[in-house]
Amino acid sequence: MRQSATAIEKSSQLSQGRVWGVLRGLVTTVRPTEWLKNTLVFAAIDFSGNLFSRSADIHAGMVFVTWCLAASGAYFLNDLLDRKTDQTHPLKCFRPIASGLVSPTVAVLALVALFGVGIALGFSVNRGVGEMVLAYIVLTCAYSVWFKHVIILDVFVLATGFVLRVIAGAEGIGVTFSSWLVLCTFLLALFLGFGKRRHELLLLDEAAMDHRRVLRDYSPHFLDMMMVVVTSATVVCYALYTLDAATIARFGTNRLVYTSVFVLYGIFRYLFLIYQKSAGGNPSAVLYKDLDLRIDIALWVASVLFLKYYPMQLGK
Repeated sequence: MRQSATAIEKSSQLSQGRVWGVLRGLVTTVRPTEWLKNTLVFAAIDFSGNLFSRSADIHAGMVFVTWCLAASGAYFLNDLLDRKTDQTHPLKCFRPIASGLVSPTVAVLALVALFGVGIALGFSVNRGVGEMVLAYIVLTCAYSVWFKHVIILDVFVLATGFVLRVIAGAEGIGVTFSSWLVLCTFLLALFLGFGKRRHELLLLDEAAMDHRRVLRDYSPHFLDMMMVVVTSATVVCYALYTLDAATIARFGTNRLVYTSVFVLYGIFRYLFLIYQKSAGGNPSAVLYKDLDLRIDIALWVASVLFLKYYPMQLGK
């Protein structure tokens, strides 16, 4: 009897251990650290002057939560479809779905729930946000099935996902988004995307094609050329945005152009991390680890908010 009770107790402990393991795997797969990307939905509220509007803050917060749910569903879909190739990656092989910690059935249920709640919450904000969430989910599915295998378009589609975040943020608070700001977001996302492809190519070396089929069409030299073009275009685009007549009228000053210094330094610092420190595989991880980059972004945000909300007219 005592041996039987001990066996039952051990079985119960193993069962509880598996449950907690699956729960940890689910939390890992939603990638909370990646939610940093979703803060782009706050760009509209910062640049439009509605930061201290309680109603706008609530709606912007709801859009952020909506996007976290939708993006997390996309991570489940991506890891589910890539579980075989992820097993050959030195880092991604530890992902819960690739390692077998989270079963495909559980993953499907999770992504359906996340997408469903995300869509419902998006439409509860307003129709515009709901449509942006739907567009993001459709785009994510198309990327996971097809676009991820098409050179250049793979990064373009990922960058479009960042643009949809900015537009959704504007739709959420009922303001018109700036075309310049959307273009800057798209170019910056291209820069990060091509940097990530370069990191994967160099990290995996000969096994790169086995992990991601599109990498057979890329080369470090080709990616370097595209990054040069995109970085230059990003800086010029941001400078033109700050000097645009509509931007000057919105901010009440032409001094926003001086914040270009922080943008330029941030790009240079990221290039340093890519080329000198072999970073760039995960932009969010790079940001969390690099203090200089975090300080630069904080100074840029502070300077933009100062110019927008400082009570005294700084003059045109």
